[in-house]
Amino acid sequence: MSKRCELTGVSPLKGHNVSHSNNKTKRRFLPNLKKVTFKSDKLKKNISLKVTNAAVRSVDFKGGLDQYLKSVKKKKLSRKAQKLKISINVTV
Repeated sequence: MSKRCELTGVSPLKGHNVSHSNNKTKRRFLPNLKKVTFKSDKLKKNISLKVTNAAVRSVDFKGGLDQYLKSVKKKKLSRKAQKLKISINVTV
């Protein structure tokens, strides 16, 4: 299972832990992923996605999953979300 947000495309970043004596050790900054169930009004079903906390707030701000998928670019989305975007646009 990849640690990538299905709606925003956020993935782990690389960096260093830096000690007081300026020793650097490699580390990963993981995204804050949560498994969230969204309700699609147009498809009339619940959809479960692994998304970041920021993506959940973006979906709320846009007014729901259907509105968010309409406004976001296709290349940021996972394959599952791309299929949802296509099926929402077809059922309009």
